[in-house]
Amino acid sequence: MFADANSFLSQGRRSSERMWHEALCCRSSVTPLAMMSHRRSLKCVIPSKRVPTCCVRGTTNLPMPFDRRWYNPRRRKKKFHHPLKPARRWIQHEGYNHFDCHSKDYFMLISYNILGDNNASKHGELYRNIPLDIMDWNSRKRFIFREIDSLNGDLLCLQEVDNYEDISAYLKRKGYIGHYKCRTGWAKDGCALFWKAERFKLLEADNIEFRSFGLRDNVAQLLVFELSEGNPRRLVVGNIHVLFNPKRGDIKLGQIYRFLLKATQLSEKWGGIPVVLAGDFNSTPKSAIYDFLSTSKLKVDMHNRRKLLEQNNFQFAPCDLSALINYWTGKELENGSPHSLITHDLNLQSSYATVKSTAMTRDCLGEPLATSYHSKFLGTVDYIWYSTGLACTRVLDTLPLDTLRTLGGLPCQDIGSDHLSLVAEFVFTESKELEIGLTYESSNDEGIQQQPRVGRDYN
Repeated sequence: MFADANSFLSQGRRSSERMWHEALCCRSSVTPLAMMSHRRSLKCVIPSKRVPTCCVRGTTNLPMPFDRRWYNPRRRKKKFHHPLKPARRWIQHEGYNHFDCHSKDYFMLISYNILGDNNASKHGELYRNIPLDIMDWNSRKRFIFREIDSLNGDLLCLQEVDNYEDISAYLKRKGYIGHYKCRTGWAKDGCALFWKAERFKLLEADNIEFRSFGLRDNVAQLLVFELSEGNPRRLVVGNIHVLFNPKRGDIKLGQIYRFLLKATQLSEKWGGIPVVLAGDFNSTPKSAIYDFLSTSKLKVDMHNRRKLLEQNNFQFAPCDLSALINYWTGKELENGSPHSLITHDLNLQSSYATVKSTAMTRDCLGEPLATSYHSKFLGTVDYIWYSTGLACTRVLDTLPLDTLRTLGGLPCQDIGSDHLSLVAEFVFTESKELEIGLTYESSNDEGIQQQPRVGRDYN
């Protein structure tokens, strides 16, 4: 009885093995009954090496089941959804055609706080959400260089530069010449200004060490250029990185005042040439410092020196004398001006506020909603200002706040700094203004009364 049972079991085992071997070796579409009970169909992948014809039913050289791989065709590989590359678009000024500006009288300027390597390491709490491989300078510089290459600007105003030799060696191969000014004191970073040798010729270079005025260790650059081709166009280009400390608005104002004063002197020295001032001003569009830059005047005794000039929104203080206890002192006013009302002679306009965009990227003043983003700040502190004699034809718009929040902070993949680069294209308008002046003069000779020039009333 047991013998019959054993023979029955062995026969059943051989039948089952034969069934599997037939499914493995033969190209038949017949599926074994044991596999038909599964809901999901299994598909056989025929290996590249064909099974020999001798491997048929009844032979002993049958291939083992693991020689053929089985998989479920309905199973999908896990997809990794990488964030899309942040896309920025050019915004054209309504009064200028981009194709008309491709002449010898135009140039493109880039202002970029590239986040110094030493500052990134020193303030690691600002970048806790950023992977270490992205924070590494060797990774970030590739993103920065790739962005500069794609923009192909004529003038580069860089801030927080502490690897100048590394940057200069790369940009030199791209046809740029550089000028560097390191901060005073223990700081290791500074400002660097690069220009294309084929487009500009350097006429004069000057620097400002604010330590000499008792205004901390920040520095600024002011260079005078002349276009190498076409008409002998000249301009002053300034590059500055203002003090970061949000509680020392008095120091910030003193630095910016000295910066504007030096730019005015150089402009007048070279015949009243136009001025472009770029950099990280560490002041938001609603600050009193922004108001001073855009309106050319500021009554400093109406502002709290620590709170109302910081990076938060400013407000006017009461006018009674009792409210001026914690306000400006005589010595601090001397850092900016001997009088409470300080002014500057440059009629400045903000390039981004001039070229209008949508509410997705701009505030009520027309400035970008954000040019810097880390764990403790999301807002605008970078600007490109320009004076009369120039017109801004287009700018590279910044990113919407929703896009920045999706990134989770800067730097990120494709953006090598915690700041966004500002890019503006300018064209000289000096010749047109001269033509208008000649027209007025000829009109006066003919007895036609000239209209008075509109100016600012500082009273």
